[in-house]
Amino acid sequence: MSGSSSVFDASASAIGYLYQLRYALLAGLREFGTDASWTVSVEVVDDVEIIAAGENRRWQLKHRAGGTRITDGSTDLWKTLRIWSEAIRDGSLDPARTRLLLLTTSTVPVDSAAHYLQTGPGRDVGKAHELLEAAAAKSASDAKKKSIEAYRGLKDDQRHAMVAAITVLGDGPTIEDVHRDLLQICHFAVGKQTAASLLNRLEGWFIQRCIQTMRVAAAMPISGSEIDEKFSELRDQFRTYNLPIDDDIAEMTVTREEYGERTFIRQLDLIEIGSRRIELAVRDYLRASTQRSRWARENLLLPGEIGTYERRLREEWETHFAVMQDELGVEAAEETKIAMAKRIYGWVETEFRRNIRPECHDPFICKGSFHILADDQRVGWHPDFEARLLTILEPAGGAVNGGD
Repeated sequence: MSGSSSVFDASASAIGYLYQLRYALLAGLREFGTDASWTVSVEVVDDVEIIAAGENRRWQLKHRAGGTRITDGSTDLWKTLRIWSEAIRDGSLDPARTRLLLLTTSTVPVDSAAHYLQTGPGRDVGKAHELLEAAAAKSASDAKKKSIEAYRGLKDDQRHAMVAAITVLGDGPTIEDVHRDLLQICHFAVGKQTAASLLNRLEGWFIQRCIQTMRVAAAMPISGSEIDEKFSELRDQFRTYNLPIDDDIAEMTVTREEYGERTFIRQLDLIEIGSRRIELAVRDYLRASTQRSRWARENLLLPGEIGTYERRLREEWETHFAVMQDELGVEAAEETKIAMAKRIYGWVETEFRRNIRPECHDPFICKGSFHILADDQRVGWHPDFEARLLTILEPAGGAVNGGD
């Protein structure tokens, strides 16, 4: 096989898996409005399986290039029949209680078995069964040999029952179509401007959750209440009174050595803050700066919102700093200056919390934003921080931030 063919095959497989995940999420969201006693699984029994009260639905999803047709001899059709035939034989599938759905982006030719298994007045299970029997009898393809053996290994009544349970959905939505449908649901939930940001986070969570169900044998399928809860949680983060805090950012860790000798770290050195507390400061700085950058990149912030937030933080700091200066006077010893400065820094670490929005209250945003201000020398801890930093930084050529 040529290298280019391998690339195309790999791309098609990757798109096929992403299609399954994306459609499973859409199928789950479409269950909203029913009770939440249903579950959805991906690649456990079928590509997608939804188990709800009174009805199970097993989906086989086939994402194919435009112009593909699902004929009586199509490999996609027979691979699907093999999966369901083997499940009936091992007792894991009862066609009397299960809807079997083959969703394909391929076109369904008129008078094919797939055509007669579509919904609507033209559905004819008997005719579809007759065509499948004929295709099984005449096929000599090695690629379909095991599929046909699995199909013909069923008893006649089992084959009839399986075919009667099948619904073919041809000319189905492409992966891009499914994305648009998901985006529309998010649009209705939070508005057009933030719909894509909500969907990115929802899909990220859902993919990780699907990986968990596929990798861990004892993992529970994804329940309707779990999807509903996660969707509601994310939706609330995009309200006007909130901003999203992303898990990947909230879990970031870093050491002082990895991050270099930035100005805000030098400020902590001036007041003899311990190494562990400096590492926590670096972590908060990293998280806050990364989260704020993501908000800005996704246009989730109001014009001037960060500037207003930083002004409020700085004004709070100014009051405490001015009180410290008054209490110290002009003749205070260095030891006393450091002790008083530690009190202000401790206030930022453990007491003061100013939320950027009322419900966006993760502490690292406030603490990290103070470190961003300290990095720009707009706030400081030592009463003489401006003069001290000038002395420290000038020999290095005036570089304020030595690390990036």
